[in-house]
Amino acid sequence: MTDDRYSRLAAEHLPGELAERWTALLRPCVLLRPAEDGEAVAAVLGGEPELPAGVGRPEWAGHGPLSFIAAVHCAALPREGLAEQFPQEGTLLFFYFDGQTDGDAFVSHEDPESWAGTQVLYVPQGTPVLPAGTPPELEAYPRVELTADAEQSAPDLTLPQARKALLGDHREWPHPRETPAELKAFLRAFKRLRGHIGHQVGGHALPIQNPVEYDVSCTDLDDPRRWGDPVHDEQAQRWVPLAQFDSDDDADMTWGDEGALYWLIRPEDLAARRFDRARLTVQC
Repeated sequence: MTDDRYSRLAAEHLPGELAERWTALLRPCVLLRPAEDGEAVAAVLGGEPELPAGVGRPEWAGHGPLSFIAAVHCAALPREGLAEQFPQEGTLLFFYFDGQTDGDAFVSHEDPESWAGTQVLYVPQGTPVLPAGTPPELEAYPRVELTADAEQSAPDLTLPQARKALLGDHREWPHPRETPAELKAFLRAFKRLRGHIGHQVGGHALPIQNPVEYDVSCTDLDDPRRWGDPVHDEQAQRWVPLAQFDSDDDADMTWGDEGALYWLIRPEDLAARRFDRARLTVQC
């Protein structure tokens, strides 16, 4: 782990018991950044995917083929940045319908019928693969090679586990004027640390808007629930981030208004390699 900034933040700005509860929520993650000369390539954005023989490029029926977003080479990722359930080998391929073939169709976490517009494929180590090429109706994104660093990640402060650790009893955050005095310096410093979204595997997601866990869990409920509702809180905690991919100038990727793609999965599906059950939300 090359960065323990969130642990240092707690030690500097929180009293002992609060610091312990907060630090217990921190998770390792893997940050992906452009690879420099001589650095190992752990993932790529864009280019052409390599698919097993007989496996075609994913499509959204009635709308067209999905664009290839990224490949993550699991064995090249630092294990100390990953959850135990994460694959130790093989490749994860991420596909997304970006509207090139149908500008009126878009993927929404709120619309199950649109979920066919995103797919995560897992290719086990040793599987013979071939370049899949790009369908003529699509323009491939430029290929960008990425390397990986193990880092520390922190939960969004509005997630139930963060609220409970810092406020107790899953309470909602109070008005800023009513924030407990022992939290004010911590909150200011935490906000300064939350900057660039970036590309990431595992850990806690860095959302642009609300926590991504609430986005994907909302369709698990029979009726809409607001944040802080115990039922919605429980569902949100059943999902963990799998990967996030930011807008990227080098790869010519722009998601909405400089947004990001977030894939999440349930831990039991991650352990069982059921990546077809991963769910996407887009924030911008």
